[in-house]
Order: sequence, then structure tokens, then C-alpha cells
Amino acid sequence: MSIINCLLITGGAGFIGSNFVRHWCKTHPSDRVVVLDALTYAGNRQNLAEVEGGENFRFVRGNICDRALVDTLLQEERIDTLVHFAAESHVDRSIIAPDAFIQTNLIGTYTLLEAFRNHYKTLSPTARFIHVSTDEVFGSLNPEDPPFNESTPYAPNSPYSASKAGSDHLARAYFHTYQLPVIITNCSNNYGPYHFPEKLIPLICVNILQGKPLPVYGDGQNVRDWLYVWDHCRAIEAVINRGNPGETYAIGGNNQVKNIDLVKTLCALMDELAPDLPVHPSEQLIEFVKDRPGHDRRYAIDSSKLQQELGWSPSVTFEEGLRKTVQWYLERRDWWEPLLARRSIS
Repeated sequence: MSIINCLLITGGAGFIGSNFVRHWCKTHPSDRVVVLDALTYAGNRQNLAEVEGGENFRFVRGNICDRALVDTLLQEERIDTLVHFAAESHVDRSIIAPDAFIQTNLIGTYTLLEAFRNHYKTLSPTARFIHVSTDEVFGSLNPEDPPFNESTPYAPNSPYSASKAGSDHLARAYFHTYQLPVIITNCSNNYGPYHFPEKLIPLICVNILQGKPLPVYGDGQNVRDWLYVWDHCRAIEAVINRGNPGETYAIGGNNQVKNIDLVKTLCALMDELAPDLPVHPSEQLIEFVKDRPGHDRRYAIDSSKLQQELGWSPSVTFEEGLRKTVQWYLERRDWWEPLLARRSIS
């Protein structure tokens, strides 16, 4: 089988990364895919079970801060496309222990950029470094503010978002200073299968199944823009195939939902799809808890540039995506129950 592209995907055993790996292997079976993942608490080798064993797939356990390892992989695998998902990403954890976020998100990104800069000299003009980032770098919107877009000033409010903002600036600088073919994406909140059960949607699903409280920060009026993870994968694919180096593309689902409304919707879906729940109706489990420090009030993304220039648009409605997600957690106890057994998640 001939190989067309050779991709190095960092963080490819995590939530978004593993969904992207499965998507790419399915839609580009002739490409070589190499996953580099440190398998920290949110990385799971089982997420890649569908593609393990393929002749054009390789998994490497390692840290993106390991320059020697990154250099070796780029050279021996002849990588021409680097898709950088690897990041510490949970805001609550960044508030408690920001060190890992600075190390992974800033130093790790710098290490990858430097290694790719050295490696890029031997590559064709079609080579790409895709830096996958977040809408949280833009800070918080007021209710009347327009959505974030590619020209929105940065205003991060947590150690997590600040570390991602710094990595975005590094990536942009490497394009302008070294002409490295970097493309940056800033995406809204993702949801879907294989999402580690500390984030809101999977946490609510598994807590309902266990009859545990459903924690909602503050007054529950914080707003997020939700995108089904498979549509995010399609957006990254469009950026790789048709995006222009030096550009930034904002990716969003155009689904602005208050946290409390989302939790109530999940409760209704769980009540419908899992009638043998320990507590029914599950809304009885909702519990408002003390808000976290610096909690951003609202996020929203304007994806018109991506839609107009690269022809991408979301294909999964929020209602359809939520139902698929809830059904997945109902059917895949074998995936999330071992995680709960090994780690304390609440």
C-alpha cells in the first residue's frame, strides 16, 4: 500500500486526539499515522483499539518535551504533517497545580516547533504544523458581545487558558520569524465518545448512572458553545488539506447553551434511555456548588471564515450529538468504569 502523507499526532490517545486518529485512519487509509502520547491520566491506549495493528499505524509512548525522541520520530518516520493536540486541558486542575500546564502547553509546544523547524528543511512545501488550541484564550464574553473570531484580542483568565495563549503566540511567531508552515485553530467546547469523565457532559452521564450528585458551578448560567467532536475532526481535516500557513481558523458549533440547561437536557435523555436509573427523575441529583475562581461567563465562536474559505460546516446537530453521546456512555461501561475504579473523579 503506497503512503501519501506521514502524520505525527501528539496527544493522540486523548479525547479529541483519538477521535481524530480514528477519523483520519478511516478516511485516509493509505497515510502513515504515528501517535505520540505520554499516557497521563487522560490518555488511554484503549481509545486507539480500532486502529492498533494497522500496517500504517504506530503508537509511541513519550513526552512532547523529549526533544531527542521528537527529532527521532520526525526523521525516521519522515513526518510531513504534525497535528498537535497534546495539552493539559482541565481548568480546575490548572488552578490547583499549574506547573504541568506550563511545562506541557508552553515548553512542550516550543520543543515541537523547534524540532519541526529543524526537520522542515528537508520537506516539501505542502508540509504543515497544525496547532490545535481553544476558544478559552479569548477570555469571557458578556451576554451582548458578538462571538469570538480570528481577530478577537487574547484575554485568558485561568492558568490553563494562559498557557494555551502562550503556545498560540509561539506558534504564530514561528511562522512569521522562520516561515514555518504553522496553522492555528481555536475550537469551542467539544463533546462525544471517549471524553474523560471529569469534564461536564461525561461527568453528568456517569454520575446519573451511579446515583451521585450532579455538581453545577455557581448559578449555572455560564454559557458554552458546543461542537460534536467528529465535526471538529472534519474541521482539522479541512485545515490540513486546504488551510493556508500563517492563518488562524476559529471552529465552533453555534450551540450556545447555559450549563444548567445542558445538565437538565442530559437528565431528560438519561431518564428516557436508561429507565432503571438509581434515582429517577435524575434532575433530583442536581446540586449547585461554589463557583470556581475566575470562571468565564460565556464563550461563543464565529466560524464563518472556516465555512467560507474551506467549505466546512457542522454536520451533527446538538440534539443528535447529545443523544449519540449519552447512548455511548450507556453502552460503554467497559470503558469508563475502569477509569473510575483507578482514579477518584468527582
